[in-house]
Amino acid sequence: MAPSPGPDRAFLPADLFHLQGVTDPQISPDGSQIVYVRSSADIMSDRDVPSLWLVDAASGAQRPLVAGKGAHFSPQWSPDGKRIAYVSSDGEGSPQLHVLWLASGADVAVTGLPDSPGSIAWSPDGRTIAYTMRVPGKPMELGSQPKGKPEGAKWAEPLEVIDQVTYRHDGGGYVKPGYRHIFVVSADGGAPRQLTFGDFNDGGPLSWSADGRTLVFSANRHADWQRDFNNSEVYALDIASGAIRALTTRQGPDEGAVLSPDGKRIAYLGVDDHNVSYQPMQLYVMNADGSGIKALTPGLDRSIDTVSWAGNGALYVSYDDHAQKLVARVGLDGAMTTVVRGVVPGAHFDRPYTGGEFSVSASGKVAYTGGGDQSPADLWVTSGGKSHGAGQGRALTALNATWMQGKALAPVRKLAVTAPDGRAIDAWLVTPPGAKPGQRFPTILEIHGGPNTAYSDGFSTDYQLYAAHGYAVVYCNPRGSTSYGAAFANLIDRDYPGPDYQDLMASVDAAIAEGVADPDNLFVTGGSGGGVLTAWIVGKTDRFRAAASQKPVINWISEALTMDMTPFTSRYWFDKKPWEDPMAYWKRSPLSLVGNVKTPTLVVVGSEDYRTPDSESEQYYAALQIRGVPTALVKVPGASHGGIAARPSQSAAKASAILAWFDKYRTDTATSATPTSGSSQ
Repeated sequence: MAPSPGPDRAFLPADLFHLQGVTDPQISPDGSQIVYVRSSADIMSDRDVPSLWLVDAASGAQRPLVAGKGAHFSPQWSPDGKRIAYVSSDGEGSPQLHVLWLASGADVAVTGLPDSPGSIAWSPDGRTIAYTMRVPGKPMELGSQPKGKPEGAKWAEPLEVIDQVTYRHDGGGYVKPGYRHIFVVSADGGAPRQLTFGDFNDGGPLSWSADGRTLVFSANRHADWQRDFNNSEVYALDIASGAIRALTTRQGPDEGAVLSPDGKRIAYLGVDDHNVSYQPMQLYVMNADGSGIKALTPGLDRSIDTVSWAGNGALYVSYDDHAQKLVARVGLDGAMTTVVRGVVPGAHFDRPYTGGEFSVSASGKVAYTGGGDQSPADLWVTSGGKSHGAGQGRALTALNATWMQGKALAPVRKLAVTAPDGRAIDAWLVTPPGAKPGQRFPTILEIHGGPNTAYSDGFSTDYQLYAAHGYAVVYCNPRGSTSYGAAFANLIDRDYPGPDYQDLMASVDAAIAEGVADPDNLFVTGGSGGGVLTAWIVGKTDRFRAAASQKPVINWISEALTMDMTPFTSRYWFDKKPWEDPMAYWKRSPLSLVGNVKTPTLVVVGSEDYRTPDSESEQYYAALQIRGVPTALVKVPGASHGGIAARPSQSAAKASAILAWFDKYRTDTATSATPTSGSSQ
């Protein structure tokens, strides 16, 4: 008798609706409890819905804290650990600041704001909460509509007048008139008080002095801040008078400032801006009045991205090192000890970027998002204390364990790669579940964006879907990637795309030599910077049977003048403005190589991408059509650059479209998923 059919063990597009991840873990001041944001996909709204969960740090017992209708996020503990402030939206009105009393479960909205609050910070006495919020303003007015509009007439909308240098943000759309400022409100509710004013955007984090009289924050309040956009300072704000004093003055970003619990010192991140592509942020400490500035990590050739105090004598920071995010303890003498390895992101599952979050208690216990290549991040915690070392973390959740036990997932393994110039390149190989030694597969070279970012050996829904469909995937961190030091990252400074091409080709060659990649069935794709390199590659070689360039830059001149951060490209990636040296831009534009392209190339972009605008993709699509190269243009409706995979159905559909394009041109006999009954380890 034939066995009854069982469930499909392959990782399927519909599985994207099952994924849950941990983000924003916030440990209580005494380290006994952790509140975190659980990201869950809602199949009815096709969106990730955040809710708040509370976990006992000793036992791992957890319970929902704030869930149900709407989105709940940004939790912050009160100093006594008895209340949690957070932001909540019912999906209809503006998000509001809430306070939850843990003992009674009482929950109240303490604001009625026109816009979402951010950078929440409790005062040391627990009586007041500070936050940032955009204050609406008036746009520039030029002229007016004709007078005498008849009653009931349906005229066109008034003209929109734009006068900001950066007038739109990817994921946020066109900038509404107004500026972000700092407010305080009673933790018991009541009318808020605005503390900062002017035509500047004031940012977080917000940090209180021990006596509750001063707030420290970061902003760019220079006269030419719109064009000199990367020149923020640390400021001290006197709450009683509203007086603001700059504590830093150098050319370059100073940000992330946090006061020590005793209010004597300020830790912050910064760098001297020399207009090069990659500049690692360093950790500094100074006295509360801005004097005595000291660099604590001058010998660390990595970029620190987060800093927190644990007591008055130690700082905890996170940074990427060799494709892995770490948390380290830094003494005031600069002594550094790694306390956590394997921090991974708990959201944006499509590709395996480095990332993740942590928080630290007063005693040094660390809550963080951790995991590996077989599932999204879970909540982890360390033992705490000065002596604890890396690798002693303990998982408190296993959000995806039950349903993923029924799935045969694609394994990920390290791949040894040496570039033509002898440099070692970090690379990984993903093979279909159940793959046997010596079995070759059509193989996708997948390229990360940035280009100054990094991949890790983490979980990726794109790779799992590709592997379940019968493809192997090779990916790497070519020169220009972060986490290997400034020198490695800047090997492509003023030369991108360029020498990174050789690293990518070496990775493909290594996958072939490994006996996995089928040299007659090679494919290439990547997003953003990876989309740039995909288009560059097919202009350089015909070795790939098909390509999919996702949200690329095709023409650096048009990108520099239409992206959301218009001053960026001409300042950090080129020496001159586009009109001063157009050939420098042209020589590095994939459009300059389109006359060489023979590879069938799909072009994919979000319809509301303001970072590499859809006009870039449309230029390439039009050029390929004129050339007679097989092509198609896929637009993801309503998707931004950063949010092209934010909605589960669109993330799955995008991967499916790429696979369908590749299937048209593969020449091996298999056209569907490989058997998934074998081990996924």
